[in-house]
Formats: sequence, C-alpha cells, structure tokens
Amino acid sequence: QVQLVESGGGLVQPGGSLRLSCAASANIVGNVVMGWYRQAPGKQRDLVATITSGGGTNYADSVKGRFIISRVNAKRTVYLQMNSLKPEDTAVYFCNYHLGKTDFWGQGTQVTVSS
Repeated sequence: QVQLVESGGGLVQPGGSLRLSCAASANIVGNVVMGWYRQAPGKQRDLVATITSGGGTNYADSVKGRFIISRVNAKRTVYLQMNSLKPEDTAVYFCNYHLGKTDFWGQGTQVTVSS
C-alpha cells in the first residue's frame, strides 16, 4: 500500500497561480509513473499531467503551456505548478501512483478559481 498526501490547494483568482505537492510513502523511482488528475462536480476524473522517473512528461491539451509537473525522487514528492488559472480549472485534484497494473490515489485537494 502506498500512501499519497496532497497539499497546496485553495482559492485563487483567475490568472493566479498555485503549486500542488504530493508526498508518497514509497519510493517513486524505476517504472513508477506519477500523475495528477482532476474531477469537477458531476464530471469524470480526467488526466492533467504525468511524469516518469526519467522526467518524461505528458499533459492534457487544456493545461499545456500553463501547468508544469515535476518530481524530486529523493523526496518522494511530485509537484504541479499551475499558472494562468481559469475558472474551468476548478476541481478536486488527485495525485496518482502508477506501477504496472497497480494504482494508488491520494485523498484529493480542492482547487477553486474564482473572483
């Protein structure tokens, strides 16, 4: 079992920035892919960004150029820097640990973009 603890969510005005953090209870090296997903009320959970242990990244089209995912393997931590936030970015953001056929999820952190 891998525990994931997210932090950094909150209320921000449109155009603002937030940085989310996800601390894992296990090593995140090797074939572990870490990711961020989000779920708005009444909608399905969608991919935001993923990052491999080697630093390869993948982003949803809706966040390309605005969000940056990064990881510090020695700290077992993944970050999501979110810039130029829009109201449509409002959602609960979940951290994901993926290894083979196994997935673990954090409890989620609320991000609200509103004036």
